[in-house]
This record gives sequence, C-alpha cells and structure tokens, in this order.
Amino acid sequence: MTRKADFNAEDWSVVLQGPPIAGMIVITAERGGTLRESVSMGQAYVEARKQHDESELLGEILAARPELDQTRFSSPEELRSQGLQRLRDAVQLLEQTATPEEVEDYKQFIVTLADKVAGAHKEGGFLGAGGKPVSDSERAALDEIAATLGLQQR
Repeated sequence: MTRKADFNAEDWSVVLQGPPIAGMIVITAERGGTLRESVSMGQAYVEARKQHDESELLGEILAARPELDQTRFSSPEELRSQGLQRLRDAVQLLEQTATPEEVEDYKQFIVTLADKVAGAHKEGGFLGAGGKPVSDSERAALDEIAATLGLQQR
C-alpha cells in the first residue's frame, strides 16, 4: 500500500493537484455554471470517499481538501496546457511509487470528477429550458483529460 509518506512534499502536492486541475479545465471550457460546477467538484470528493475506502493512497488524496491556486494560470488556455502537463506529471510520480491498481484508481477518480463537473450545469438553452448536459467544449476537455491519462472517455 502506498501512502502520503512515500512522497516528498513537492511530489505529494503535484499528486493532490491533479483532480482539481482536471475540474478547473472543465469549468473553464465553457462560460457559466461556475458555482454549480465548483460545488460538484467537492461533491465528487465526498462521493469517492464513500466508495474508495480500500485504497489507502486514494483515501489520503480524498481526505485532502481540493485546492488549486487559481492565480497560477493567466488564462484558460494556459490552465489547459499546463494543467494537462501537471496531470501527466502526477501520473508519472504515482507510476514510480504506487501499485498499478492505485494509479488506475487515481486516473478513474479524475475522470469521474471531471464528468461530474461537466454535468453540473446545462449549457445553452434559455432560462433553464433546453440546453445540453455537457457542451461541446466541455466534451472536448473531458476527452483531452482522458487521453492525457491514457483512458477512454465514457
């Protein structure tokens, strides 16, 4: 079992930032719904805590409050490019230390979180009528996140 103690502080910070970065990439993919989508990110952590009690590593990741320095990125484009690289870095760190199952759990959590964020606010439509559950730009962000993690988007 891999634990937080198996990482130095800098590496652990990279691992912790992966899920909220993925959520922010989806949030910034489309205007509107930011509050609902941000709340859904926190809800994804709560739901995952209930489901992933067997993985000590994921449990420690989920126990940490999802935080991201939003001033770190000057634009959605910068968030997307640097954020995707940060996801690659986090996975690479985990692959060096964690079991393949733990790495897969981490990747799946990120994709699940990103899906939840994307579905938190209907895009388009008028006064709540019509619209898509997930916009084309959010779908593109989800696909890009999944591809970065080496997963197929659902």
